[in-house]
Amino acid sequence: MKLLLGVMLAILFTASGQVIADQKQQLGDWDVHYIAFPAPLLTPEIAQQYRIQRSKYNAVINISVLDTQSQQAQKINISGIAKDIQGRQIALEFTEVVEGKAVYYLAQLPFRDQQRFDFTLTLAQKDSLQQLKFKQTFYVD
Repeated sequence: MKLLLGVMLAILFTASGQVIADQKQQLGDWDVHYIAFPAPLLTPEIAQQYRIQRSKYNAVINISVLDTQSQQAQKINISGIAKDIQGRQIALEFTEVVEGKAVYYLAQLPFRDQQRFDFTLTLAQKDSLQQLKFKQTFYVD
């Protein structure tokens, strides 16, 4: 049975003593779900399907946007950066994934052990423009 990457938003991972869970922010008329996790947590089949490098030095950023009222998935334009504590910025390149009624956006991010990033993402759709900010520290197993 195929594991959908979108299901991962509801799953808790335990890796290196850390718990990684889906997080949500309400931005305007949207519920924005986001999760960032080490790529080796993906099965080889899922990583290959989505062209994600399963390296212990690679993270996956997964964003999904739902209409707050209807809870229907929203197609958006998304861009963003990850900034480390030295101020180095990495532009994130998101790929849109559509599976049935689910829509989500994936990006990859290289990291070093115990590296913390401040994420700033811009989400746009027609006249709506929102900014999602969050922080995440990554650990190498």
